[in-house]
Amino acid sequence: MAHNIKPTTMRLLVFECLMGKEAAVSLTDLYQDFEKSDRTTIYRTLKVFEENGMIHSIDDGTGVPKYAMCEEGCNCEIERDLHLHFHCRICGQTKCLTSYKIPEVELPPNHIPEEANLVVKGVCGNCSENK
Repeated sequence: MAHNIKPTTMRLLVFECLMGKEAAVSLTDLYQDFEKSDRTTIYRTLKVFEENGMIHSIDDGTGVPKYAMCEEGCNCEIERDLHLHFHCRICGQTKCLTSYKIPEVELPPNHIPEEANLVVKGVCGNCSENK
């Protein structure tokens, strides 16, 4: 397993599941995919992945964090790896738009950025075609 994470069975299963998702997922979404597993174990797995730069969390304004795989070469560094996220108000999916980078924001002196999140909300391509 990448990022020097010990490959337990649950970690491998969660990793495989996340790799198969086109949109970011919540803890509840993952828990539904693993009905015979412990919610706390899945949460801890997500935290290990996040702390080691395999996934990132997204605050899309719904009040529930979503998780998505980081792209190849991403270190979740605020200076280099920020991208847009899109939240569809119809289907509720949140997607990473990794091709659309957030420009560097210059802050006043002595201000140290720790995280940034830019979510565009609207109607995704699938939902707009089905209207």
